[in-house]
Amino acid sequence: MRTIGLLGGMSWESSIHYERIINEEVRRRLGGLHAADLLIRSYDFHEIEALQRAGEWDLAGALLAEDARRLEVAGAEVLVLCTNTMHKVAPAIEAAITIPFLHIGDATADAALRAGVGRVGLVGTRFTMEEPFLVDHLTRRGLTVVVPGAEDRELVDRVIFDELVRGVTNPASTRSFVGVIDRLLAQGAEGVVAGCTELELLVGPEDVTVPFFPTATIHAHAAVDAALGF
Repeated sequence: MRTIGLLGGMSWESSIHYERIINEEVRRRLGGLHAADLLIRSYDFHEIEALQRAGEWDLAGALLAEDARRLEVAGAEVLVLCTNTMHKVAPAIEAAITIPFLHIGDATADAALRAGVGRVGLVGTRFTMEEPFLVDHLTRRGLTVVVPGAEDRELVDRVIFDELVRGVTNPASTRSFVGVIDRLLAQGAEGVVAGCTELELLVGPEDVTVPFFPTATIHAHAAVDAALGF
């Protein structure tokens, strides 16, 4: 079993979600008392969010790149960044390490293409929806990506930062998200990408009528594949 390095804590709500999925999947595949071999760097999300808000992406990238190097030195054999938004600085992280970096966009695109879905709706933080780093990655893999309109983008971003990263799940917000998804379907989306790792704490496949792609779960399963040599 390879050692998985997790860059997490953005927020810790999703980091714990990653750890649980990875450990449960390893136990499911190997049985007995098996669990994943993990090295974890968790952050004070207040500090990360301040860098995001200030547009200090170079500083954020340098911070994550240095910690990625530390995880490699500590023994990590594959690296997972437990967030969609911070994949904006994925190039800095990849340049800093020699071990495989599992990009969340690759794992998500693979899942959508396996499901036969070519046009996906993307919901996530405003950075993820409005900037090209994830949309372009998915497009290069052969997907067409549609994003919500301005009002819906504001709604999604607010719920993520005001509720989900604080551990709050509100049924009214679930209903609002379903409305956002319905409007994406009206734009021709054949499936929905939950492009924020906290979002699957709020919505799931049972809430939508089309294929649903929860990026944290998909990414965590890809990490297990890499760790176990699949």
